[in-house]
Amino acid sequence: WVRAFIRFHGVRHPATLGSSEVEAFLSWLANERKVSVSTHRQALAALLFFYGKVLCTDLPWLQEIGRPRPSRRLPVVLTPDEVVRILGFLEGEHRLFAQLLYGTGMRISEGLQLRVKDLDFDHGTIIVREGKGSKDRALMLPESLAPSLREQLSRARAWWLKDQAEGRSGVALPDALERKYPRAGHSWPWFWVFAQHTHSTDPRSGVVRRHHMYDQTFQRAFKRAVEQAGITKPATPHTLRHSFATALLRSGYDIRTVQDLLGHSDVSTTMIYTHVLKVGGAGVRSPLDALPPL
Repeated sequence: WVRAFIRFHGVRHPATLGSSEVEAFLSWLANERKVSVSTHRQALAALLFFYGKVLCTDLPWLQEIGRPRPSRRLPVVLTPDEVVRILGFLEGEHRLFAQLLYGTGMRISEGLQLRVKDLDFDHGTIIVREGKGSKDRALMLPESLAPSLREQLSRARAWWLKDQAEGRSGVALPDALERKYPRAGHSWPWFWVFAQHTHSTDPRSGVVRRHHMYDQTFQRAFKRAVEQAGITKPATPHTLRHSFATALLRSGYDIRTVQDLLGHSDVSTTMIYTHVLKVGGAGVRSPLDALPPL
């Protein structure tokens, strides 16, 4: 962003630029480039850091430049019928993974990173390790998914045994754990629940190993299923999480329970789903419906 700012002003040194130049750049981003509010705020934060920490310049005017407030958009939510239609066009692991997202409300990244040891069939629990905010949380393991998840583990174990027989590198581990227990990645409890069928190079270490199912692979399969199901809503895998939360609230679960299951640190984030339930003035009769027929 700093490079873009400098280029925008003809490669002038930023020390010679003031509040009007910064505002002109930010206005250009908003009005000409049509960037999102979050991108606009990111650009301003980059300039604040550059002037304050790199140039060590105290510019009170930079702090006073207005930050646009992000617009609050209601999340896209699928009806149970729409979820069933989408699931009908998914197959195998992709269908199971979509069912897991809808059945637990976990984020797609959390589902992809599940390890064998995170599934507790005896207690009907799934542990999400180091979710957003680096916090662990316990989720329900849907009873209807237990048989399919056991079958998934059988398939995963076949991949694990194959890797062991071929002397492959173990799966990737969190950095601190990999340093402390370098052999843990070879153990069955740490293997992926949803393992990729091919090997790839670990960008962190350059080691060729088995990764979890690729995010993009599932995203593409889900997008095709939405189109084939004739769903016109802009649904993505994350929409399943929104639909989970809304379904629980509609069933009468309290907001704090839903907050805990979603892993939200602030209940105000969860409150957005209560607004979804009120869309269309739920419970309010339109005055048009009170008019006599024409």
